[in-house]
This record gives sequence, C-alpha cells and structure tokens, in this order.
Amino acid sequence: MRYTEARLAAMSMEVLADIEKGTVDFGSNFDGSLQEPLVLPAAVPNLLVNGAGGIAVGMATNIPPHNLVEVCDALCYVIDRWDKLDNVGVDDLMRFVKGPDFPTGGIVFRYDDKIEGGDAIRTAYATGRGHVTVQAKAHIEDIARGKANIIVTELPYQVNKANLIERIAELVRDGKVEGITDVRDESDRSGCA
Repeated sequence: MRYTEARLAAMSMEVLADIEKGTVDFGSNFDGSLQEPLVLPAAVPNLLVNGAGGIAVGMATNIPPHNLVEVCDALCYVIDRWDKLDNVGVDDLMRFVKGPDFPTGGIVFRYDDKIEGGDAIRTAYATGRGHVTVQAKAHIEDIARGKANIIVTELPYQVNKANLIERIAELVRDGKVEGITDVRDESDRSGCA
C-alpha cells in the first residue's frame, strides 16, 4: 500500500480481476486498519511485462521488461503442462520468450565469452542472476570535406540522454576522445537522432 502505485487503465484492472473471489490470501496492512491481498492475482503477468527494479533490506531486484505476447505464450505453455511442470525447463520457455524487450531499442548482446556456455540471457533466466548488455544503435553519414556524422538512433533502456551528451562532451574536453567537433541532440517526438 505504501509502495505501490496503480494507474487504473483498462489493462491495470486485469491485475485486480477476480480479487473478490478469494483467489489470494488477505492479511492486515502495515497498521492493522485494513485487509489487503498478500500478493496480487494477475491475469496479466505484470511484473515480467513491465519489469521491476528496487532494493530492500538485504536484497535487490532488477527485472527487465518483456514482450507481453511472448510472456503470455510461455504462460499458456506452462498452464497446458501444469501436471508435468517439473519437466518444463528454461529452454522450453525460451522458445517463446527470446529475451528482454526494451522499449527504447538498442542492440542486445546475447552472448558473452566470460559466461560458461556463452549465452548471457539463458544463464540469467536459468539462475536468476546475470546481466544483459545493450548498446546504442548508430550509423555514420558522410558529409562534406571528408567529415562524418555519427547518428545515434536508439539508446539503451534507462540511459539518460542528457547525461550521455554531457559525458561525451566531458570526454572530448578532457582529450580522452578525439575528432569530435560538435555534439547535438536532434531528437523529437518521432525518435532519437
């Protein structure tokens, strides 16, 4: 109650669908004045679709967002095999959920030579721990007098554009990156440029 915010859009109502039917246990809230669900029943797998990040006493989480259709397909696969759930493995579910689905785009690097087996996404799904490397998407446009522009069209998820521009300017100013004469933000409503 103190930490959860819900915008009651049509999809948000699916998170609370059938809560009055006793689908989950209820307990007292933080001051004992109300009864609240101990967990939220969810017809929509909200946590995986929207992702989550936060810290608590002795623990932290950072779940990336996933594609709704992929997650629902995997969920249907699990439900259809509920009586043989122990036989459903990571590889079975990854036939549906290919990896995180970041809203800002970028290039996801699936493989990492430092990880046993090399597949960083599979390792993260199998162990609950791991990392996913996402790189900005960019291309080079040649302009007059032998110069070129580096055009960034997609930034990794949760990268602050203003902070990135400031950091690039710092690197140029400190002489750590050479050959850059101007850094401009030309993005608008249609996207990043």
